[in-house]
Amino acid sequence: MTDLPAAPARFKDLCLDAVDHQSLADWWCAALGYVRRGAPDGTEPPSDWPVPVVDPDGAGPLIWFNQVSEPKTTKNRMHLDVTGDPERLLALGATLLRRPDEDVHWHVLADPEGNEFCVFAPTG
Repeated sequence: MTDLPAAPARFKDLCLDAVDHQSLADWWCAALGYVRRGAPDGTEPPSDWPVPVVDPDGAGPLIWFNQVSEPKTTKNRMHLDVTGDPERLLALGATLLRRPDEDVHWHVLADPEGNEFCVFAPTG
């Protein structure tokens, strides 16, 4: 009998589309403390290729920024949740969409291309 995986799939990477994927990759690197992942062969990829960014500590997922021609127009169907300081993210260029209130206990922000994400206060 063959050992089958417990689930039909496993999480691999997260991908975000962006008109200016180079700048958005840099923004998220600054926001998360991530760094760009270099090409395995050490070459510089063409500027229109996807940009991979990684957590230098190895704790977070690999995130790819893919260039698309159209801007974001509607609400995200999937988004990032982060712990952090919303004021520092706003100073980096995020946009405030919603402050905590009686219904939600987190901030909702948008990155420079309008992708929504939730910011939770660090615990402990």
